[in-house]
Amino acid sequence: MHQTPPFDASAARRLREALGMAPGHVAYGLRAQYGLSATPDLVAAWERGLQSPTSRELTALAGVLWCSPGELLVAATTLREHRLAHGLAPEDLARQVGMDVPAYLKMEESGRWRGNERQSLALTEALSLTPAEFLTATGRDGELADALRRAVTTRWQAHVRAMAKLVPLPRPQIEGALEQLHSDYQAQMVATLSWGSSGGSGDAGRAFLEGIVPRFWALAQG
Repeated sequence: MHQTPPFDASAARRLREALGMAPGHVAYGLRAQYGLSATPDLVAAWERGLQSPTSRELTALAGVLWCSPGELLVAATTLREHRLAHGLAPEDLARQVGMDVPAYLKMEESGRWRGNERQSLALTEALSLTPAEFLTATGRDGELADALRRAVTTRWQAHVRAMAKLVPLPRPQIEGALEQLHSDYQAQMVATLSWGSSGGSGDAGRAFLEGIVPRFWALAQG
């Protein structure tokens, strides 16, 4: 079963009031334009956060309030939430990324994206995702941190292909970021060893690796 979208109750009320509408007007629009069995009490319950609209109700409510579905949602984090925020049906998004609908839905429901590089780039364009949002939406944040740690502590060139499958960025940007991260990490380790402080090298290395994800985004997108 799908969970209802992360509905922003205060935004729904604010948008309705800006249009000079009462809950009854909204309920009438939902019934007349979209064939939903909506009542003023239901609309009021949505706005008070007592109930959340289903995906179909959310799309209809956005139509009545003259806004996009995304304006009625809190910040999206999952792939499904981003799709709903853009008002896209699964069939439409699957077509845009060049994927069979059942295959796309399986990934959306599992929270694990298995698309290739081209499909990943198409997904980020279709949903206007930043690379960081893409990683979060597809459940790959942990994978990125692990991959970056391996790249900077070994031979970074051996990890470019795997990183390109993971991160929706052009390879030259990935290569440049990995090369710089590897260089910075090695330089820091050499510097701490030259100081001769016991444990200093290990502490510096751990600190560098703990902050490696934001370092990577800064270099790759800078």
